[in-house]
Amino acid sequence: MLHILTYFGDSMLLIPTAVIMAVLITWKNSDHRAVWYWALAFCAAGTIVSLSKIAFMGFGIGSARFNFTGFSGHSAMSATLWPVMFWLLSGRLSPGWRAVTVAVGYLIPLMVGVSRLVLNYHSTSEVISGLILGFTLSSVFLVSQRRSTLQGFSTGQVGIALLLPLVLLSHGRNATTQQYLQHLSMQIAGIDHAWTRADLLKLRQ
Repeated sequence: MLHILTYFGDSMLLIPTAVIMAVLITWKNSDHRAVWYWALAFCAAGTIVSLSKIAFMGFGIGSARFNFTGFSGHSAMSATLWPVMFWLLSGRLSPGWRAVTVAVGYLIPLMVGVSRLVLNYHSTSEVISGLILGFTLSSVFLVSQRRSTLQGFSTGQVGIALLLPLVLLSHGRNATTQQYLQHLSMQIAGIDHAWTRADLLKLRQ
């Protein structure tokens, strides 16, 4: 169950879903600038997370005191995407049900963050900072859309929109983002051994 929850923050699922959302925002939203706002928010999350990981793995920039080696990518990216996704799909609902639906979008990243902690992939500081980053970006996007009008989705349209994410969830293949960033960090820093959490925590001893 935990591995299913944590997959809701995996780039293998989120990047294709973000692209689908860009198409749906262009199609269903009255604000024609919204797709660019969405692209900016999602790319900003990915860029900030990646830079924090490169800074640590390449140059050892982190915090031994707070056990921080970079933002949790699963937490940050899921907190950026799922609130917006559920808002997007709630166009036909009443204001009350739309609020409930968006709240579910905020709940999923919290569950992703907990799963990262329980599975011991991240420290508390990394998960909390990742959630704050992602929720800030998704909330800013949603505030920017408070005066826009969403067209509703038919049941068939919702099914088509969710088809690829559901296929990816059932497949469960993980992205190799961490390995790529590790290799990139070593190249940028000109080192043959990336910094690890163990290296960082030695500084606290």
